[in-house]
Amino acid sequence: MTTAPKSEILNMAGLVEYNDGAVVSRQITKADGGNVTLFAFDKDQELSEHTAPFDALVHVLEGETEITISRKPFHLKTGDAIIMPANEPHAVKALTRFKMLLTMIRK
Repeated sequence: MTTAPKSEILNMAGLVEYNDGAVVSRQITKADGGNVTLFAFDKDQELSEHTAPFDALVHVLEGETEITISRKPFHLKTGDAIIMPANEPHAVKALTRFKMLLTMIRK
């Protein structure tokens, strides 16, 4: 997987494109301390409930999503962000086409 170029200005939303009926991802950078990945969700696409061993910051770059953390739904739109705590079940559903930047923080 190719990461984004370093020491360049990046238009984050432009680094990943929508695909009809799909969720598309692109890893931006990866290190021992964590990784940063862009996602583009077509409307009504989702990531089913799961857990992760690390905290994860979701920053919505465009569109709207519902993120459920421990069965509590949160409605996020362009510019919003939320931290999904480690080891808590969470899910993501696209209310519109939307793009998000996911930053995993290893402890």
